Amino acid sequence: MKWTLKALSSELNNSEFNVQEDTLVGRHQSCGLILQSSEISRKHAAFYIKNQTLWLEDLQSSNGTYVNGNKITAQTALKDQDTIQFATLQFILFVENVASKAVLEEKVVDGGMPSLAERAKETPLSKDGMPQNIEVPQPPPIPEGADVHAKESVASKQSSVDSNSVSMPENHETKKNASVGLITIVVILFVALLLWFLFK
Repeated sequence: MKWTLKALSSELNNSEFNVQEDTLVGRHQSCGLILQSSEISRKHAAFYIKNQTLWLEDLQSSNGTYVNGNKITAQTALKDQDTIQFATLQFILFVENVASKAVLEEKVVDGGMPSLAERAKETPLSKDGMPQNIEVPQPPPIPEGADVHAKESVASKQSSVDSNSVSMPENHETKKNASVGLITIVVILFVALLLWFLFK
């Protein structure tokens, strides 16, 4: 079983608390559920878990403990959707049966897959522990008139386009370098001729 307290009082900001074991409620630091309010006693109340049932007891608090609006004076069994109040601080209790939920999850729904345990029973194993007589699903048939090589041609075209796009920038770079080299040679020759005329 899983018990969750969800705060209803605005000052508690929708906080939640899971009760997993016997728990003290109060202002004292030793309490499992600490409620910092002047209306709450140091040890205000206590939760007890007995036979898969959550019980609540008031520990002679100053401002009382209430279940569904009724002040309690003895241990009280709690159920789902009960409203619990410590002084003026209110909570609502949610009870979840974890065991039954696990059983429901294991059950096979109509048209669903069988559980792993059931499938393991139905599958014979060899001496090596390998499964036998397992049917491998066949691929769907290829429609008539479908071109099975169409994908290959598209891929090859794509690769040729990619190679062309790579080689084009390389050719452009080569031409650019050649023109820069030619301009440099012309400039050097011009400077050499100019110097020759000046110092002749």
